[in-house]
Amino acid sequence: MTDFLTPALIYLAPLFLILAAAVAFAGPGFRPRRTLVLAEGAAVAAMAVAVLSGVALWQGGAATFDLAGIGGVGLAVRLDAVSVVMLGLVSFVGWVVLRYSSSYLDGEARQGAFTGWMALVLAAVMLLVTAGNLGQLVAAWVGVAVGLHKLLLFYGDRVQAQRAARKKAITARMGDAAVISASAVLVGAFGTGDIATLNDVAGGGWAILAAALLALAAVLKSALFPLHGWLVEMMETPTPVSALLHAGVVNAGGFLLIRLADVMLAAPGVLAVLVAVGGFTALVAGLVMLTQTAVKTALAWSTIAQMGFMILQCGLALFPLALLHIVAHSLYKAHAFLGSGAAVNEVRLVRRPGPVAVPSARNVLRAFALALVIYAAVGIGFGVAEKTPQALALGAMLIFGVAYLIAQGLADAAPKALMWRVMAGSGAAAVSYFALQIGAEVLMRGTLPATPAPGPLEWALIVLAVASFGAVALAQAMFPLWSQHPAARGLRVHLANGLYANAVFDRLTHGFAR
Repeated sequence: MTDFLTPALIYLAPLFLILAAAVAFAGPGFRPRRTLVLAEGAAVAAMAVAVLSGVALWQGGAATFDLAGIGGVGLAVRLDAVSVVMLGLVSFVGWVVLRYSSSYLDGEARQGAFTGWMALVLAAVMLLVTAGNLGQLVAAWVGVAVGLHKLLLFYGDRVQAQRAARKKAITARMGDAAVISASAVLVGAFGTGDIATLNDVAGGGWAILAAALLALAAVLKSALFPLHGWLVEMMETPTPVSALLHAGVVNAGGFLLIRLADVMLAAPGVLAVLVAVGGFTALVAGLVMLTQTAVKTALAWSTIAQMGFMILQCGLALFPLALLHIVAHSLYKAHAFLGSGAAVNEVRLVRRPGPVAVPSARNVLRAFALALVIYAAVGIGFGVAEKTPQALALGAMLIFGVAYLIAQGLADAAPKALMWRVMAGSGAAAVSYFALQIGAEVLMRGTLPATPAPGPLEWALIVLAVASFGAVALAQAMFPLWSQHPAARGLRVHLANGLYANAVFDRLTHGFAR
């Protein structure tokens, strides 16, 4: 594939989406069939381009194709494993959301305008994930935020939507400033904006400053605690926007860290902060999610928890696993939001369950010990000596969730068949983790840096993270034993309100003012 053909193909899908948006804005009324056909066709073409790009990568290796610019800042396409995977993911999710929107919004007075902004957001995301230099990355980053703001205000007369969009705009402008500042630091310090070159040469004090700014941008884009409130309030938007936001746009923070992974490795202190912030967000948001009664609100808190866990992975320098997390979470969350209405109807039809088996404290402790034994046994089979401590710790955190299920199976009132099923499930979870980890590392070998050996600071964070996730999982498994305590009821109220962090943000930004 020639040097001209590869970038031309990769730019083809965003250009078609921009054309579809222009047609939509020209006729923003009812049932814009031509626009939908054009936009869906562009998304399908992007999937085909992702496959062809994968073939070109396999044949010719990773490369950056400069189209226009000076000093590594301008238009350029980066062809490597990260961009191919992300382009395939974005195009597939975008096609699904556009197709869903064609019937979901059929008859809306501004359906054409909605389709136009949706196409522009998808085009900007595609340009972001294929950016080969900082100029295109920054422009696409800002473009995604601007287009998303228009979608969030599709029902602009709703006060709640205005409040959420206002808070999103504040965090977005802060994130934009952080990305622009980090890019200026990198270009000024190293004389280039080429991303591949920066990953090779970045180091020293300027790289640490740039890494800190990139981390700030990622935290703001990923809606981490305490600036997460806008994401929870996005339920005022149409369901396709929620699906696109939670399955795609919110992952941009993690992608930024992955794309500039070598720059981030130059700042171990910044990575340590990401571990702390991401881990705390994952734990708090996961608990808050369990207290929510509305399906979409619970899904929003789930997204916040998942973003926190992904940032935690980046802080532990497990960049291939963080990319795998993006792919898995995007597919799951798109399906969850687009199927949320049907899920509510299915739950209504389910008969009220009978008595639930409550495990004793002794059974819970046995379950956690058994889960760790299963995890260790599977790990030995996969060659635990070859795994990094960070990867082993991450697997332990994940297996704690399985331990909760094992505790249900070990309850005295639970049938024996349930116990064997959850035991098999825990083994399958451990096998899946190690298998996917190996697959991600093999796929990203030579593209993303290997996880370095942990130092004293990293060891302290690893121990703290495993202990924190284990303690929270243990408390969750034992919740039926202490749920009637007055302190438990009070804690549930505070968690249901998200520890009031969003209310503080509203007060600081005058969010309740029209």
